[in-house]
Amino acid sequence: MDRPDLPLNALRVFEVAMRQGSFTKAAVELRVTQAAVSHQVARLEDLLGVTLFLRTSQGLVPTDEGQRLFPVLEHGFDAMARVLGRLGGQRDVEVLKVGVNTTFALGWLMPRVDAFRQAHPEIDLRISTNNNRVEILREGLDMAIRFGAGGWTGHDAIPLMKAPLAPLCAPGLAARLRHPSDLRQVTLLRSYRSAEWPGWFEAAGVPCPLVKGPVFDSSVALAELAASGAGAALLPVAMFERFIAQGRLAQPFCVTFSAGRYYLAWPSDRPATRAMNTFSRWLTGQSAG
Repeated sequence: MDRPDLPLNALRVFEVAMRQGSFTKAAVELRVTQAAVSHQVARLEDLLGVTLFLRTSQGLVPTDEGQRLFPVLEHGFDAMARVLGRLGGQRDVEVLKVGVNTTFALGWLMPRVDAFRQAHPEIDLRISTNNNRVEILREGLDMAIRFGAGGWTGHDAIPLMKAPLAPLCAPGLAARLRHPSDLRQVTLLRSYRSAEWPGWFEAAGVPCPLVKGPVFDSSVALAELAASGAGAALLPVAMFERFIAQGRLAQPFCVTFSAGRYYLAWPSDRPATRAMNTFSRWLTGQSAG
């Protein structure tokens, strides 16, 4: 039996949802509702007679069928964009897909992205955010901005900016803290990097209390909790200057602790493209400033 014609819009919605890893993020990129994205994907699954995503409590999980369909559509849409651009008298546009640590994206990169796009219209920069646990090849990315010590196996990386950590909390709480030892009486909000609080207390010359409670994999979530008065969070101050300027967070102590820095990384066996080189030069120049 002949397969029915597949709607281009549904195929495009699936491609974006697959690339973003979320119906919600896809809706933001496409400027539609999350329900519209879900409807289009369900419609495509019905026409194809296969399941493309498993909807789990952990989010979307692509099926084998979805994994096979995605690169075909991604390359197809990229090729159409290039051809249409040439027909319209535009320069060839090279797609560059970069995964970005969410904290770095919100705290530093996104306010500068428009400047990059204006300076380099020949590059279609596509950013997807993550919690620093990113697999560049599996997720179909060209590069990723990560936080850590560098030296990731199978990857080349160039250092960007340091991001020393310091306790941040709501201004009202900060006003009551006189000495680093006062933090021993405060709820210490913690990330999955368990060595951070002990490292900061050592730098402050104060014994570290037992740090317990929920573990968060997002500095943005920690900042929001701290701003709400839930406790103190150890955060990269440079990434939350906007929170401090808005009076939502305050830094009670000048002591900092370095747990790493931000890097731009890419697979060692992937030849650098023109877009990768351009973005690398721009990013290192901006972060050095």
